[in-house]
Amino acid sequence: MGLQLIQLIVADEEKAINAAQNKLKRIKIQTDQETAAHWLEWAETILVYKLPRLSREEIQKMLGYNDIELKQTRFYQDVFTEGLQEGIDEGIHEGIQKGEAKVILRQLNRRFSNLHPNTIIQIQQLSSDQLEALADKVFDFTTQNDLDVWLDKI
Repeated sequence: MGLQLIQLIVADEEKAINAAQNKLKRIKIQTDQETAAHWLEWAETILVYKLPRLSREEIQKMLGYNDIELKQTRFYQDVFTEGLQEGIDEGIHEGIQKGEAKVILRQLNRRFSNLHPNTIIQIQQLSSDQLEALADKVFDFTTQNDLDVWLDKI
């Protein structure tokens, strides 16, 4: 079976799709769920690389497997875990950036009373590096105009 699935790599797209569908139908009937999931993982991996323009849902539909069966494959679980970790990392980074902006805005509000709403928005949109640079300059500003001039330069 492994050799037959590896042949999908060299087959043209249409033949690869049909061959994968036929092989996986046979596998579903002839093997237990764990073995079927193993071979589905192989076929899915081959087709993901062979047909990169297709979404996971399109490959799933094409192979005739339902969502639960695909979610049991190691490939799906690895991709899901990577995506989850990226989401967590982005969330942490975004949270730190928002926290930095919040602290700087509190300091600036205390120093200059009421900041202009556009200034607040501009500070909230700064990158982490820009926020760090601003944090170093906060106590150098003597007027809100100094802050505005600094913001215009970046």
